[in-house]
Amino acid sequence: MNDLLNNYHLPPIDLLNDYKQDDSAVTEEDLIANKNRILEVLDMFKIGVDKISATVGPTVTLYEIVPTNDVKISEINNLREDIEFGFAELGVRIIAPIPGRGTIGIEMPNRKPQTVTLRSVIGSKRFQESDFELPVAIGKTIDNETVVFDLTKAPHLILAGAVGQGKTVAINTILMSLLYKKTPEQLKIVLFDPKRMELSPYKLVEKQFLAKLPDDETAIVTDRWKAADTMQSLLFEMNSRYNLLQKSFCRNIKEYNEKFVCGQLDPSNGYGYMPYIVVVIDEFSDLIMTLEKDIEMPVARLAQLGDAVGIHLIIATQRPTNNVLTGLIKANFPSRVVFKVLSNMDSLTVLDASGATQLIGRGDMLISVGCNVLTRVQCAFADAAEIKQVAEYIGSQQVCESTFTLPKCETNRVDGEE
Repeated sequence: MNDLLNNYHLPPIDLLNDYKQDDSAVTEEDLIANKNRILEVLDMFKIGVDKISATVGPTVTLYEIVPTNDVKISEINNLREDIEFGFAELGVRIIAPIPGRGTIGIEMPNRKPQTVTLRSVIGSKRFQESDFELPVAIGKTIDNETVVFDLTKAPHLILAGAVGQGKTVAINTILMSLLYKKTPEQLKIVLFDPKRMELSPYKLVEKQFLAKLPDDETAIVTDRWKAADTMQSLLFEMNSRYNLLQKSFCRNIKEYNEKFVCGQLDPSNGYGYMPYIVVVIDEFSDLIMTLEKDIEMPVARLAQLGDAVGIHLIIATQRPTNNVLTGLIKANFPSRVVFKVLSNMDSLTVLDASGATQLIGRGDMLISVGCNVLTRVQCAFADAAEIKQVAEYIGSQQVCESTFTLPKCETNRVDGEE
């Protein structure tokens, strides 16, 4: 291990902006008006209500309804689209029933949506006291609870949504969460950025956190054939790690690293500390439409086996269609983050359920981690200036002599390809 890493300091919370929020996002008059409106719409469909209560979130308010005994849940589900249409407002979503509560939920957008700041989720007690291996603070629920999950339990994530709805912000939020919790010794990141600009601020932390092929000038992959080569290299790295686990009689990366730190594995026999590797592919559709099997098969293979040796994948796309998110890809990515999409077919493709068309945009999303219940969350907003400040702070610490290199391997391509 590099002795210089003992001098590494995690970035302080003060580097993140503390925005002032308007406490009057939803007034008492708004709540009363919306409750009356809900009762009026439900009465149109002859749905009686015994009780109605409201929970105000950052951008959406949840109205919980206890229907009368003569109302069947199946009736509400059958009338779901008609009821949503009856409100004639973007962003209304019906949950019938709310899992674990035995009530009907109607989510309505707030008149003055609030911004969930990156500082508020990174600085939350839930994130700061988390003992997860790879903790991610993604945003806040309607109950204003910070959503923190362990990427190792995800273990791979699909981010989908229409243009400008928050995918890149979510990627930044995930990466910033990891940078605030992990050291360069514990984590390496592989970035694919076909658009060349979205992830450019992370060049500042290249030596500390990024990983690249030995001959590459930059650690952020922008060329499509370099992307294919990098995926093959990651497969080689995965197989090498499995060989080390087999030799050391360990079942996963956590057991292996614990043994290594305790001195039970001799470095002279080829053993070394294994950092987690998080692979982020921004705009996955650009790669899969040009590389096809050269990218689909390695991604699927890494997703099938990579989590045991600490390799976790996050793929983002603005085209959540069946030819991009194929059955092979979806089967190995159990966790989903979905922003507003343009068609119900897109929602069904990503979530196997409708609902993403009812989102209001600007970071409003549905999240399911590890096949858990879908939850509506407002994604935390990471400002470009904040990202740069944190990256500069980390980049100024000369704790790594060079960028972490992935193994070099030959890529087999079809004759005639570039």
